[in-house]
Amino acid sequence: MTTEARLDSRRIALFLFLMVLVGLNLRPALSSLAPLLVRVQADTGLTPLAIGALTTLPVLCLGIFAPLAPWLAKRAGPENTLALALGVLIAGLLLRGLPALPLLFLGTLLAGAAIGIAGTLLPALVKRELPGGADLMTGVYTMALCLGGALGAGLSIPLADMLGGWRFSLMSWGLLALLALVAWQTLMPRAPHSQVATATGGSMRELLGQPLAWQVMILMGTQSSLAYIVFGWLPTLLQARGYSEAEAGWMMGASVMVQLISALGAPWLARLSRDQRPALMLVLGCIAAGLWLLLQAGESWRWPGVVLLGLGQGGSFSLALSLIVLRTANSRLAGKLSGLAQGGGYTLAALGPLAVGVLLQLQVGMATMTGVLLSIVAVAAGFALLAGRNRRLDVDAEGRLITR
Repeated sequence: MTTEARLDSRRIALFLFLMVLVGLNLRPALSSLAPLLVRVQADTGLTPLAIGALTTLPVLCLGIFAPLAPWLAKRAGPENTLALALGVLIAGLLLRGLPALPLLFLGTLLAGAAIGIAGTLLPALVKRELPGGADLMTGVYTMALCLGGALGAGLSIPLADMLGGWRFSLMSWGLLALLALVAWQTLMPRAPHSQVATATGGSMRELLGQPLAWQVMILMGTQSSLAYIVFGWLPTLLQARGYSEAEAGWMMGASVMVQLISALGAPWLARLSRDQRPALMLVLGCIAAGLWLLLQAGESWRWPGVVLLGLGQGGSFSLALSLIVLRTANSRLAGKLSGLAQGGGYTLAALGPLAVGVLLQLQVGMATMTGVLLSIVAVAAGFALLAGRNRRLDVDAEGRLITR
């Protein structure tokens, strides 16, 4: 192996390590709150609608701040922008554990903004660092996201019991984010100047004129809506069915842990076909089956429901992120599509947790709630059939954005 090849291998290994470490931090801020909602509500006196706003706020911030990521990356560089996002994430995690109630909302807002920016940057960085295997490496990154989400869901109640309250449990995740920030600042890879200079892509206005971009965005939004409903409300829904607080938290944590399998495996499965439609239909079908089993079937079906929901959600998110890199010809286009798909998609996704909060406030039955969730799955499936086709955004010889 030549010296240059060894350096490239070392750079790739280092980037993968940092990508996984950063990815671990982009879900605990969201998943760690859900199992604690009953305690938060009892301690603060917030109404179900206010709790719904609290679960919706970070998802809405993902959508609002994600489009800022390409703009910030252009001016400060993607590496420095990601470091800034990690710093804001630490601040948000610490603030939301402080006694003043407004700081709970402010900290949640900052955490959502930071995750929106960091999550938008990473697909473009993957496309830049590993262009040949970007879809498979996106699966590794998604696996890290799922592991972080599982840790947040499963450890939030034990941490609250061990540390003496839900506030300290929420704040404790700042330590993991601090570790990621120090590692990223110390070890982050830098793109060669020529690599940055030669990247090309169309304008955002042109991107908005491409149906493929909208199809990817709406798919991202609908499947993310289901994910954040699970993060925000699944333990509450399970407790309404008679499960204990701890059991509901562990069921959600187990479901998120199962996502590790499909998050890593779905991009490999998608490569077996000319496009991603069969894989997308499979994982969305698992989501529908898992939700129905958990919310409608008997108690004996709860663990099959947990497994199916986890397999479906891990696979659907991994494939949705993979579409960002598969449907673009270069890293700059990937960054712009990432900003659009995650920005618009997460803004759409924020309606899901809010709607569940409203439905709970209205005290609707579990059958109605299940019907609403399965309707979201149906919409996601419709756009998956469009976004999953073998198409790609590219720039022609005249510099115009086209779909090939």
